[in-house]
Amino acid sequence: MNHYLAIAGLVVVTIIWGGGFVASDMALESLLPFQIMAIRFFLGTVMMGAISIKGLKGIKKQEVKAGTLMGAALFTAFALQIIGLQYTTPSKNAFLTALNVVMVPFIAFIICKKKIGVKGIIGAVMAVVGVGILSLEKNLTLGLGDALTLICAVGFAFQIFFTSIYVKRYRATVLNFIQMLTAFVLSVISMFCFGETQFAVTTKGWISVLYLGVVSTTLCYLLQTACQKHVDETKAAIILSMESVFGTLFSIIILHEQITLRMVIGCVIILAAVIISNLAEVQEET
Repeated sequence: MNHYLAIAGLVVVTIIWGGGFVASDMALESLLPFQIMAIRFFLGTVMMGAISIKGLKGIKKQEVKAGTLMGAALFTAFALQIIGLQYTTPSKNAFLTALNVVMVPFIAFIICKKKIGVKGIIGAVMAVVGVGILSLEKNLTLGLGDALTLICAVGFAFQIFFTSIYVKRYRATVLNFIQMLTAFVLSVISMFCFGETQFAVTTKGWISVLYLGVVSTTLCYLLQTACQKHVDETKAAIILSMESVFGTLFSIIILHEQITLRMVIGCVIILAAVIISNLAEVQEET
């Protein structure tokens, strides 16, 4: 795979992930949040297990611990994202989730004492402004759905941070399998704890959750891993942040979501914040 083909592959990932916000919204019409997650991560676990079956024979305790930590962060992020989607729009959900890229440098600073550049700080300030324009109500309060999505972005930031550390030490296929298995187990436990055991799934619901499990989760994680071997991680992060744009486009086209000028301004500022934060890392590397 050459560099340009890898970039094209990452763009495909962003398109599929963008469609995932709409698929989740459609799945919520006949499924409850933890039901969706249980099915999604069950499919991911089975398919990742089939791919990594040879590597599982010599699995190490450190790989299990690392994958479990990644899976716990992934579960937390997706749980808050899909619960938040019940109280906000897919477009807001997509752009607020994209803030995870801005948060990663700050997590690295707190845990690894890694320096944050000026552009990283500017990106963070812009992100706060963008969130304010996009989400704050007239009385300056944050809606429940938007607040949950913001916390979900923190979960994704930790998942990205853990992945960047552990993928350099352990096998990616094994980590992916343990990550999916952990998220699946936590989803099933949550499903029973919250009494979401009664299923009444429509055809649209099954199609949506199959898309999330097979395409948006398994296929995308595999494609992303393969492509990032040939693309600088910072450039990859900038490309992947475009999922929020595609999420909004699909929401308008498929769900006929109404977009206001305030939403557009907020979304543009957030997207600019994400790109500036990543460009800061490029400058540090050069």
